[in-house]
Amino acid sequence: MCKSSQIPISVEETPSFYGIDHYGFPRAGADDPLDPEGYYPPYFQSEHFQKYGYHVEELRGGFYWVTSAGYDAAFVVTEEGVVAIDAPPTLGENMLAAIEDVTDQPVTHVIYSHWHADHIGAASVFGPDVEIVAHRITKELLERFPDPKRPLPTRTFDDELVLEVGGVSLQLSYKGENHCPGNIFIYAPQQKVLTAVDIVSPGSVTFMHCDASQNISGWYEAQSQILEYDFDYFVGGHHMHYGTYEQVKLCVEYFADVLEGATAAVERFSRSDALADIVTGTGWDRIFVGTENWISSMANYTTRHVLEKETSDGRLWWERLAGATTQTKYHAYTVLESIRLERPRPDYRLRGENPPVFLT
Repeated sequence: MCKSSQIPISVEETPSFYGIDHYGFPRAGADDPLDPEGYYPPYFQSEHFQKYGYHVEELRGGFYWVTSAGYDAAFVVTEEGVVAIDAPPTLGENMLAAIEDVTDQPVTHVIYSHWHADHIGAASVFGPDVEIVAHRITKELLERFPDPKRPLPTRTFDDELVLEVGGVSLQLSYKGENHCPGNIFIYAPQQKVLTAVDIVSPGSVTFMHCDASQNISGWYEAQSQILEYDFDYFVGGHHMHYGTYEQVKLCVEYFADVLEGATAAVERFSRSDALADIVTGTGWDRIFVGTENWISSMANYTTRHVLEKETSDGRLWWERLAGATTQTKYHAYTVLESIRLERPRPDYRLRGENPPVFLT
C-alpha cells in the first residue's frame, strides 16, 4: 500500500509489457521509425531459422559464424578438430547442431571471449574432454563465481597467445579491461576474421548502456583497437549480422557522436552553478528528484544531439543503424557518467566563499 504522500502507482500488465506510471519506464511505441531497410537478413524469415532457431554461415576458409539472431558465436573447422568460440545459452545445443551441419570433426578446443554467462553459459555442451582457452582473469572470475555450465578454462594467458590447431592459427590478445575484465580479441589471420565481443554490433547501435560495459573509457579504446586489425569479417557477439570493416567503422562513428554530445552536455549542465539551479529547483527536501532532473537533462541533451545530427553520408542515425531511437538515451547516460567518473577533470572547487564555477 502506498503512503499517502506517494502518488498511487497504476499498473499496465499485458503478456507483452508490464508498465507502471510515474516511477517506471514507458512502453516504446509505434511512433518510432522502422529499423533501417536491410537490417533483417533473408535467413531471419527462412523456414530453417523459424523452425530451429539458428543460422550458420561460412565466412572464409572453414571459419563459421553462428547466430540465434540475438547472440552470435563462431567455430573453425581444422584438420584435427573444431575450435569453438563461445557458447551462448540462446544457441545452446544449436551450437552442436550448427557444427554437425558442416563437419564430422569433434570439438577439441573452446575459446571463451570473456566470462559472462550470456556468451559462454552453454559451454558444458562440449563435454569434459575439450581444452578451454581463456584469459587468466576469466578463469579467476569463474573460480570466484562457479557455474557448472561454464567449466573452468584449462589453458590461460596474460597478454598474447597463438593457438595452433590443425593448420589453423588463432591470435588471442588481451589489451586491457573494456566491456569487462578479461575480454579478449580473437583474430584468424588466414581467414581475416576478427572476433571481439560486446564492443560493437554491426548494423545496430548495440544494446543499451554501451552493451552493459564496465569500463567505458576502455570500451571506446577497444573500438580504435578493432580498427587496427586487417579484417574482412567481424564477429561482435550480438544481433543479426556479422560485420565488415566499413560496418564496424559506422558503429564507431555513431559512438563518437554520442561522446561528442555527452561531452557538451556535461560542460553545460554539470557546471556547479547549473547543477545547483537544477537540483535546488525541486526544493532542498527533494534532492534526489533534482538529481534525476540533472542527469536526465544531460542525457536528453546528448540524445537530441545524436539523433538530430547529420551523419557522414547526410542521413540521420536511425536511417543507418537499428535501435538508434530507443537505445541512444541509455548510451547517453552511460557515456556522460563515464566522462564524469573516468576522464580528467579540468578543475575542482576552490576554498573560500563564492568560489569560481567548476565541473562537478
